[in-house]
Amino acid sequence: MSKAVFITGTGTDMGKTYLSGLIVKKLAQAGKNPAYYKAAMSGNDRRADGSLIPSDALFVKEMSGISQSLDDMCPYVYENAWSPHLASRVEGNPVDLDVVRRGFLKAANDYEYITMEGSGGILCPLCFDERKIQLEDVIREFELSSILVADAGLGTINSVVLTAEYMKVHSLPIKGIIFNHYHPGNIMEEDNIAMCQYMTGLPVIAKVQDNAKDLDIDADVLAEFYDEVKIK
Repeated sequence: MSKAVFITGTGTDMGKTYLSGLIVKKLAQAGKNPAYYKAAMSGNDRRADGSLIPSDALFVKEMSGISQSLDDMCPYVYENAWSPHLASRVEGNPVDLDVVRRGFLKAANDYEYITMEGSGGILCPLCFDERKIQLEDVIREFELSSILVADAGLGTINSVVLTAEYMKVHSLPIKGIIFNHYHPGNIMEEDNIAMCQYMTGLPVIAKVQDNAKDLDIDADVLAEFYDEVKIK
C-alpha cells in the first residue's frame, strides 16, 4: 500500500519545493520508490512550443533523480506567479478536484511514497469561481498529515504558531516542522526553533542550511512520517 505526506508552509517562498526535493531524493537513494505530486503550480515559463514547464516538478525530478514523468507530477500548471485561483481565472483551466484525485491515485498505484506539495500557505485558494476549493480541501480529500516548512529567521514564531493553531482547529494533523534557511549557532534562530517547538508542541524534523544537498535524517525515520493512502 502506498503512503503519502503533505508539505505545507507558513507562507510562500518558504522553500517547500526545495525541501520536497531533498525529501524525495533521500527516499529515492534508500530505494523506497518515491513520487512527487502537486495539485497546481503557478509562475512557470514556457517552452519554445508554447507549452508550460512545471518548474517545481522539474526541480524535484532533477534533484532527486526519480524517473516519474513530469506530466504525472502536476495536473494544473499556470504561467502567472499568482495564487492558482487567480491564475486560472485569467488563464483558464480552473482546478477540478476530480482531476487532482485521479492524478494522485495514479501516483499511489505506481509508487510507494508520495510527497505532495501545497501551493503557498495553508489558506491558499486553488479555485474560487466555478468551484470553491481551498488547499485544505485537498488535504482532507486524501486524509493526509502534513509536514510544516518554516523559515528559521525573524518572524517565524508568529507564522509557525498561527499556522499550527489554524490547522489544529480545522483538524489538519501536522507531523512536525522543518526549518529552512538555518544557520547553526545563530542565537535568534536557535531561540525561534525552541519557542516554536514549545508553543506548538510539534517536533522539529530537521534544520536545513542554505544550499543543502542532503536532508540530515535517516530515510527510515523520514518514511515513518508518511501514512497509508486511503483509496475512496
